Amino acid sequence: MGEAAGAGVSSVSSVGFRLSRSGRFSGETDPLMEQFNASLPYDKRMWREDIQGSVAYAAALGRAGLLQADEVKSLQDGLALVGKEWEAGTFEIKAGDEDIHTANERRLTELIGAVGGKLHTGRSRNDQVVTDVRLWLRAEIKALIGNMRDLIATATDRAEKEMDYIMPGYTHLQRAQPIRWSHWMLCYASQWRRDVERLENIYTRVNMMPLGVGALSGHPFGIDREQLAKDLGFDGVIPNSLDAVGDRDFILDFLFGSSMIMTHMSRFAEDLILYSSTEFGFVKLADAYSTVGAVMFTLVLN
Repeated sequence: MGEAAGAGVSSVSSVGFRLSRSGRFSGETDPLMEQFNASLPYDKRMWREDIQGSVAYAAALGRAGLLQADEVKSLQDGLALVGKEWEAGTFEIKAGDEDIHTANERRLTELIGAVGGKLHTGRSRNDQVVTDVRLWLRAEIKALIGNMRDLIATATDRAEKEMDYIMPGYTHLQRAQPIRWSHWMLCYASQWRRDVERLENIYTRVNMMPLGVGALSGHPFGIDREQLAKDLGFDGVIPNSLDAVGDRDFILDFLFGSSMIMTHMSRFAEDLILYSSTEFGFVKLADAYSTVGAVMFTLVLN
C-alpha cells in the first residue's frame, strides 16, 4: 500500500501521478496479482479514519497556501458525502479500488471533480495508512479501556457486597486454606487493572502522528504538522520521517496487551467453569449465558 508522495504543484492529481509512476510497464497486471495486492477487504473498516485524516489534511493544505478556501470546502464537503455512503452501506467498490485510500479518493473525485486529486498533494499512502491505523487503533483502545474499567467496577462491587462468603483456596485442585470469595474476585480485578495500565501505556505510543512526512523523507510543501496533529487529536508528531512511515511497534504492543487480557479472561472463565460444576457448586451461571452440550441435550430428550 505504498507510493511516493506527489512532488509537483497542487494541481497535480493523485490519479495522474500514479499513472505517470507506472510508465515503465507495458503489460497488464495479472488479475491474481491485483487480488493479492488489494487490501480493501481488510482496511475498509478504517473508512471513517481515512476520511477523518483527509478532512484534516485538506485544511492543512489550505493553511499552507496550496489550496484556496473554496477548494478546501469542496474537498471536505465531498469527503462528508463519501462518509455518508459508507455509513449507509451504499458505497460502491469498483475495480481498481486497491485499498481504502484509493477507493475514497476515487469516489471523492467522482463527486467533486478534478479538485479531488489535489487532496493527495504531498501525501503518500505510506504516511496515510499508518495514520489511519493509529486513528483506528486508538479508538479501539479507548473502547477497550472503558469496557475493562466497567468490568473492574463490577468485580469490586460484587467483592464488597459478598465479603462475608468463605470458600476454599486451592493448590493443584487440593483444598489448602480458607479464603474470602471477595478475595478471589479481587484477584482478577487486580489483573484487569494491570491490563488497563498496560493499555494506557500503549495508547501514549499509538497516539503520535506520522502524517505529513510523505513517502519516507518529507516534502517541500510546508505542512504545519504540529497543527495537523492537534486537529486530529494526536499528542504530538513523530519527528523522524523514516520511523514515522516504517514503525509498526505499536501494533505489536497492542497485540501483546490484548493477548494478556485474553489470558486473564481465560483463567477467570476456567475458574467459573470449574466452580459451577456439580463437584464444586460454588456458583450458578445465569441461563442467559449458559448453553447445553449436544450429548447432554440428547440425554435430556431421551
